[in-house]
Amino acid sequence: MIKHCIMIKLKDRSEDVKNAVKQKLLSMDGKVTMMREFEVHADFIGSERSYDIFLSCTLDDEKALDDYQNDPYHCEIKAYIKENAESTIAVDSYI
Repeated sequence: MIKHCIMIKLKDRSEDVKNAVKQKLLSMDGKVTMMREFEVHADFIGSERSYDIFLSCTLDDEKALDDYQNDPYHCEIKAYIKENAESTIAVDSYI
């Protein structure tokens, strides 16, 4: 099993934008079928070092991770995130 985590620092860190990005990420549920467990959270502290959005999902294996990265709906979401993000970081680990 693989845990895929990303954190997103938004260009516009307002609550409205955070909520819109969170909802966009949550829209993958049921559409990107290789995700097993899936959660999205928004930061409430808003410090300079804070990232605004956290996504975590569990995938079966490296093939599922590759399929996830190339899934057409996920690619639409990545493009949306890229438009709105100041920066992103990712961690992929075996669990």
